[in-house]
Amino acid sequence: MKNKLIPPFTLETAKAKVQAAEDAWNSKDPERVALSYTEHTKWRNRDKFIEGREAVKKFLSKKWEKELDYRLMKELWAHTDNRISVRFEYEWRNADTGQWYRTHGNEHWQFDAEGLMEIRDMSANDIPILESHREYKY
Repeated sequence: MKNKLIPPFTLETAKAKVQAAEDAWNSKDPERVALSYTEHTKWRNRDKFIEGREAVKKFLSKKWEKELDYRLMKELWAHTDNRISVRFEYEWRNADTGQWYRTHGNEHWQFDAEGLMEIRDMSANDIPILESHREYKY
C-alpha cells in the first residue's frame, strides 16, 4: 500500500494496520514492535499497566523469553476514525515447563495523527493445549 496507515482509517487501511501489527509481533523483535507506539504510549496488558516505549521494549523482551515458539493471528473486529479493535489468538510454549498454550483475547487501540499507537488495552486468557492441537505453526 502506497500511503501511510494513518487515521482516519478506512476498512482497507484498518485491515492493513492490523496485518502490519501481526507481522511485527510475529517477528518477536521488541525494537521493531515498539516503533509502532508513541514515546508515551499507555498500555493495559492483562493486569499490567505499562507506560512509554522503553517500558514496552522491556515488557516484550521478558514476554518472549518466557513465551517460546510464539505465533500470533490478529483479526480486525471494528474501527472508527482513529481507533481499531481486534481479536487475536496466539500459541506459545512456556520456557519453564514446556507446556503449550493458546491465548485468546481482544485489544482496543487508539492512534495519534501520525499513526502511532497511543493507547493499547488488552484482555486475554491462556488455555493449555497439547502440542498436537496447535493451529498456528510456521
